[in-house]
Amino acid sequence: MPRILITTGDAAEDLEVLYPYQRLLEEGYEVDIAAPTVKQLQFVVHDFVASFDTYTEKLGHSWPADVALANVNPSDYAAVVIPGGRAPEFLRLDPDFQRIIRSFFAQNKPIAHICHAVIALTPLGVLKGRRTAAWPACRPDVQLAGGTFVDAEAVVDGNMVSARAWNDQPAWMRAFVELLREKAPVKS
Repeated sequence: MPRILITTGDAAEDLEVLYPYQRLLEEGYEVDIAAPTVKQLQFVVHDFVASFDTYTEKLGHSWPADVALANVNPSDYAAVVIPGGRAPEFLRLDPDFQRIIRSFFAQNKPIAHICHAVIALTPLGVLKGRRTAAWPACRPDVQLAGGTFVDAEAVVDGNMVSARAWNDQPAWMRAFVELLREKAPVKS
């Protein structure tokens, strides 16, 4: 059975971790959550309040990490999912995260990212010449990394499937699962 890796950490967007996690399990994939350390992670929920100019943050679910990023062998996995939230702010500095994600891009394996996850990709040089969705406030980051920002619910560029935020998840996961069925099908 193909294995999928979700790379995340504390303050990841709750829905952007748990929705793909459950959706991929439903498809029959084995899913591991990797974080800087093996521990109980604390996710957050970003939502909107009418009087605020930006989103607010509340505590979300907690969930255990299965494996530390340092112990991940990318060749053990068919694909990777990178959720948004605030976790990408510190993941992009982690050398093991960088190693893992560069490996997925180099091997042309399926990669799904959503919302602020794009800021973890920009320093890696993997977005140059690529089309990607992200949270609209990340447009400058995408452009500075040499990518083309696309304001759409699911953008497929070769092996990469991206989306703006958690409300795009049905289209995002449909596109990603379609790519997985082609590149890493579950055998019954």
